[in-house]
Amino acid sequence: MLLKIEHLTEYSYSEPVAYALQRIKLVPQSGPTQHVKEWKVVAEGMSVQAEYADQFGNKTQLVSSAPFIERIVIVATGEVETKDTHGVVGSHEGLVPLWVYARETPLTRPGTLVGGLAKSICNDGDLNRLHALMETIAVRVAYETGTTGVATPAEDALRAEKGVCQDHAHIFIAAARMLGFPSRYVSGYLRMKDREEQTAAHAWAEAHVPELGWVGFDPANGICPDEHYVRVAIGLDYRDAAPISGIRSGFSTEKLAVSVHVQQ
Repeated sequence: MLLKIEHLTEYSYSEPVAYALQRIKLVPQSGPTQHVKEWKVVAEGMSVQAEYADQFGNKTQLVSSAPFIERIVIVATGEVETKDTHGVVGSHEGLVPLWVYARETPLTRPGTLVGGLAKSICNDGDLNRLHALMETIAVRVAYETGTTGVATPAEDALRAEKGVCQDHAHIFIAAARMLGFPSRYVSGYLRMKDREEQTAAHAWAEAHVPELGWVGFDPANGICPDEHYVRVAIGLDYRDAAPISGIRSGFSTEKLAVSVHVQQ
């Protein structure tokens, strides 16, 4: 499936900002599940200071603003050809050893609720257990915007029984690690069946299964990623794979607007 994507992020400030630095992870890479035909990232009012692959292999740009800027616009556009591998991404690659993905983080640290969730998964077989975990999270945690934020830990989202895709991914990762599966966070895009325009990018999880390698699970939708998904960045949690993060000087307030278009 050939997917055309446009991802626009706009920051506007109440007062001119003397300096801003943004870290951008918006460049997908070709692999077993996709082929990037073309892609570009344009940061209006910014200049590129560095481009590199981070420790997880994500293509990363550091961009800085012109002095006293009032508005920053970052646009990522391109075409990606995808295929359905039933969620299987394949063998582990990269500089980060597999055991690192078994390590908890502040966003994925399991508490009593996540521990109980993990213990409730009693299915036989690795894939069956992970599918059962995904389906359980999809039922227990309702998709509801505005109830959590990027700093909400998995335990808190599970306690609230509501959240968005990043919360579903964090809960899955925390529980899957307790079950003995190295797991990681994935940021990317999803072509939805009912609309092309979205208010955010998407996120899901991958667990490492013996003999299969990395396998994707999307608890927010209760399915393994197929040809409707585009992988962009990975990490231990949201903070490692966030599409855009940064710092700024001054005391102005910031307003963020995001729009994502994914069409076939």
